[in-house]
Amino acid sequence: MTAARPRDAARTRERILASARQEFASSGFGAATVHAIAARAEVSPNLITRYFGGKEGLFAAASEVRLGVDAMFNGPRASLGERMAATIVGRWVQVGAEDPLVALLRASGEHRAAAGMLADVLDHESLAPLQRQLEHYGLTREDASARARAIDVFLLGVTTRLRILDGGIDDVDGLRTWMGETIQRLVDAE
Repeated sequence: MTAARPRDAARTRERILASARQEFASSGFGAATVHAIAARAEVSPNLITRYFGGKEGLFAAASEVRLGVDAMFNGPRASLGERMAATIVGRWVQVGAEDPLVALLRASGEHRAAAGMLADVLDHESLAPLQRQLEHYGLTREDASARARAIDVFLLGVTTRLRILDGGIDDVDGLRTWMGETIQRLVDAE
């Protein structure tokens, strides 16, 4: 008689979340199914209901994003674009297909709640800290807000194009350099 595998709710929950991130990022909210996520995690679909209340709750938990932008702001204004690009592209390379930001981006066009979640993440985790940093560099609140929004729109467009539509990055160093130069132009524009 074989011993039953010990139950570890925390580990099972994390396995479900990892599977959900992959499924939502690759398929989008609409096409992802509880059964596919459960199969990928090698658990019963009932556990998804137990831990998350269903697909909506699972999506919310799997799509929690922390961008951790504070570290990239340490330094002079003249190299802000370079630091931002290095941090952003580094995240893309490191996190890969399990990036909850990709899941939010993919789902935001088809799921109103995902669009709201994405807007909240970008506003609180990216736009507001960037605006504060630009104000710290001496820009007026209005100018800092306009530049932060321009950078936000640029980054959202690049992210959507390369991570959602094209699905890959061929030249990581070239992309990092181009993004850094473009962000810096937006920071320094007259």
